Amino acid sequence: MSDSIWGYQPATGHIAGTDLIGYKVEATDGSIGKVDKHSDEVDSSYLVVDTGVWIFGKQVLLPAGTVQSVDQDEQKIHVALTKDQIKNSPEFVQDQHVGDADYHERVGGYYTGLRTF
Repeated sequence: MSDSIWGYQPATGHIAGTDLIGYKVEATDGSIGKVDKHSDEVDSSYLVVDTGVWIFGKQVLLPAGTVQSVDQDEQKIHVALTKDQIKNSPEFVQDQHVGDADYHERVGGYYTGLRTF
């Protein structure tokens, strides 16, 4: 496994360049929403998930390293996190999630500290 939380692991089945927008995202204990935005950029890959009514329309940033598997046929992404772990993640800040190293360090640190994946 790569040490980078910001990269997809080879076993996930994700194919770089695949459009994941609209894919359903499943935590270990249920659905959390749909992919609103994503990036395959090396060392900065992520999903922005719109949680809809689950946590009142909040968006969350999930580093690609939290992804367990991508099911192309079902258009589902399974992450190695619980709903509570995602709900308690650092607040998603639209203007900081791209190009802000401190923000990425804070978010990456939170998920790396969980090490459930």
